[in-house]
Amino acid sequence: MARPTVPMGRLHGFTLVELMVALMVMALLSLMSWRGLDAMGRAQAQTQARADAVLSLQSGLAQWGADLDAMDTDLSNPVSAASAVAVTASTLPSAMDWNGLSLRITRHSNGTLGPSLRVVAWTLGDNAGRKTWLRWQSPELRTRTALQQAWLQAAAWAQSPTAASRAAQVSVMPLDDWQLFYYRGDAWTNPGSSSDAAAATPDGVRLVLSLPDGGPLAGKLTRDWIRPASVGAKT
Repeated sequence: MARPTVPMGRLHGFTLVELMVALMVMALLSLMSWRGLDAMGRAQAQTQARADAVLSLQSGLAQWGADLDAMDTDLSNPVSAASAVAVTASTLPSAMDWNGLSLRITRHSNGTLGPSLRVVAWTLGDNAGRKTWLRWQSPELRTRTALQQAWLQAAAWAQSPTAASRAAQVSVMPLDDWQLFYYRGDAWTNPGSSSDAAAATPDGVRLVLSLPDGGPLAGKLTRDWIRPASVGAKT
């Protein structure tokens, strides 16, 4: 019995045009998928950068507040100083000093050998060619000479940092600018506007940070600190 014959017209496969159309569709789908993955990757990177910036800002502000809370406002009293520093107030650094470039603070510290003092300083400096909010900290201090030297070293670090002084600094976060205001006499004023600015510890400190444009965080941020002894003061 003879087998049925298949028409010759049904034996051909894909044409060249059909193959090219299929390849173009596959290439288009691949491009769309790559763009989707790339957008997801960039969104994830931006989210992570913002989270890192928020964490740095929170850590910096927390340390800023801790330094001010631990400020020693009665260095002439060895009990208040909680250290071996027992000299007259006229021979000791100030509890806090703003020179237009940096803020220096003499603060309590619970070190490995017991209570002591430290000098910390905050400034807007350079870090790898970028303006950065920086914090410097001295070792534990227990003598008058060490305290005076650390006070001078903090000012020198902010003015012209050396390799040795940079080793004691921490980069907090990028900044465009920063400003300070003191709360005295029921008003916020410039730290240097009063004749007794160096002698009087303000009831509050206002910190204004200008965050760089184009970064994960941008704009201005204001943080007010009120001295614990002035809780009942006007805010």
